[in-house]
Amino acid sequence: MNTRITELLDIEYPIIQGGLAYLADANLAAAVSNAGGLGQITAVTLPSPEDLRKEIQKLRTHTTKPFGVNFAISMYGDKWKDYLEVAIEEEVPVVTITGGNPTPLLERIKGLPMKKISLVSTVKQAKKAESLGMDAIMAVGQEGGGHIGRDDLGTMVLIPQVVDAVKIPVIASGGIGDGRGLMAALALGAEGIEMGTRFIATKECQLAHENYKKTLVEKNEMDTVVIKRSLGIPARAIANPTTEKILQLEQSGADYETLKPYISGENNKKAIYDGKMDEGYAWAGQVMGLIHDVPTVKELILRIVSEAEEVCEKWKQIF
Repeated sequence: MNTRITELLDIEYPIIQGGLAYLADANLAAAVSNAGGLGQITAVTLPSPEDLRKEIQKLRTHTTKPFGVNFAISMYGDKWKDYLEVAIEEEVPVVTITGGNPTPLLERIKGLPMKKISLVSTVKQAKKAESLGMDAIMAVGQEGGGHIGRDDLGTMVLIPQVVDAVKIPVIASGGIGDGRGLMAALALGAEGIEMGTRFIATKECQLAHENYKKTLVEKNEMDTVVIKRSLGIPARAIANPTTEKILQLEQSGADYETLKPYISGENNKKAIYDGKMDEGYAWAGQVMGLIHDVPTVKELILRIVSEAEEVCEKWKQIF
């Protein structure tokens, strides 16, 4: 498969693993990169910058393929700056940026050979990202898991508009979990896909508790809710007693300090690390409805490619 994204990132398939706070480690990232996609390590949810260095070095013992490091810059103040220094020192080939104003980060890496990709959820954001010098854009529809856009734009509507608005390559994200989704994204003008939730339900996502993976397999697209709207940072999670409580508090006008114990990273870890799926909370997109097993990363990516080839054959028969 050859697109501007495969050429830009020097990968075999235009499939990118999402940043996955607390979960995207060297094991998962190396597995994705070795299977022909672009694996990523999450940065700022690691305990320290030195932990990021260790993950990068560990990843390089498992793969010689390109990989990325994801920086969520809106949720953790200036914490990302020290992590970025590590990524620079380790000569990370790709940096992806989610949330917040990426300008300070871009200024720091200006002139460096790192490829820069930013997550957007509107056409306006896409144009801005292009003007700032991004090499590519990931556009996420409201079907996605974790933090999504404020405007509830679906992937089918968002992607072609972003493609028409910018000249740099676009990566589609949100609601994609198989070869049909890949081909749909390409048909909309995107040149690659990003998947988050689907990669959690793989054997190499070892940090995710088996109860979390089991929930992703057993639940469906109706079992997610969007929390944190009242804070201006909507995010999609698996519906459970905790998210129900969060929504009740938001509806009653609760402020951030009141919500903090429920939406904290520690409460997130109760579900994703400890498997207490009714006590903490866990991110997931509506793509849960398309998840029916927990394969290896290689099995998943090869399956997606095979399904995409089947779609190509069907198109040939139609046209």
